[in-house]
Amino acid sequence: MSTIKNLIFALNIALFLIIPGYITAEVHTIINPVAPDGHDPWVTQKGGVYYYCYSQKGGIWVNRSRTIQNAVQFRGIEIWRPEPGTPYSKEIWAPELHNIRDRWYVYFAADDGKNENHRMYVLESDTGNALGKYTFMGKIADSSDKWAIDGTVLNFDGNLYFIWSGWEGEKNVQQNLYIARMKDPVSVKGNRVLLSQPDYDWEKIGNPLINEGPQVLHHHSDVFIIYSASGSWTDDYCLGQLRLTGTDPLNPESWHKKMTPVFGSTATVFGPGHASFTKSPDGSEDWIVYHAAKFSGAGWNRNTRMQPFIWDIDGNPCFGYPVSEGVEIPIPSE
Repeated sequence: MSTIKNLIFALNIALFLIIPGYITAEVHTIINPVAPDGHDPWVTQKGGVYYYCYSQKGGIWVNRSRTIQNAVQFRGIEIWRPEPGTPYSKEIWAPELHNIRDRWYVYFAADDGKNENHRMYVLESDTGNALGKYTFMGKIADSSDKWAIDGTVLNFDGNLYFIWSGWEGEKNVQQNLYIARMKDPVSVKGNRVLLSQPDYDWEKIGNPLINEGPQVLHHHSDVFIIYSASGSWTDDYCLGQLRLTGTDPLNPESWHKKMTPVFGSTATVFGPGHASFTKSPDGSEDWIVYHAAKFSGAGWNRNTRMQPFIWDIDGNPCFGYPVSEGVEIPIPSE
């Protein structure tokens, strides 16, 4: 009897290993959406690990994984929560996690419950551990101290620059992109410079008019800012592109804006925007991670998606079109 049992056990093991689609079979494709929910996805990579920084339940969280698709899930740990009743205790938006000079920094927008009071703030890690303890370093702003969200950092030619979306004055009429020189990772020096404002028809859908979500994209010696345009609550939310063609990031003439969107809605994908960029685990592929509406007219009811992209003959990113739900995409190259 024991011999028969051993044979059955061996047969089960063999089937377990060879049957296609069995639980241990390797997964070689992903399908969008890669996460059922998501907003303003920020992904960065260091030391072979992907870090996903997001806001949830009134705090800032970080998840990590060896793969992009597993990183962009709400499965992380809370790294910071504001004290109640502060100017930054409510409406925490679009946190970004940056590794600068062997420390982690989180840049995020927050207010006291009134949107007109949104400003950018920064946390600094106490150690080199991205999921460790952080110290609140305060507001990060230029001398104008106007409404600000979606701050990010450009490291160019040994200097740091802060780029964000803000109002020109005190009224919610239009969001522009601004840039300023940074004194260090937690402070800005000098005045802000207008980098981009809604110029083309595809940037002017919805009210107020919007340029937001700037993201820095490096490719060899080229520098791009990929930003979001039109109302984020509309199906027409899309991505635009600035390319650094001069030598001074603080000079608006050094940037060239593309006249057409570089990534937008299709018949099946609506309002793709607020992207971040990373490499495949082996470094051979470029990937865009973004959110999109769950259905036409869904507004801010969004999920997280990702897909690879290539570069055209002129050195510009070529994102193509958002891949429809249910379409298999090869996993990032390992």
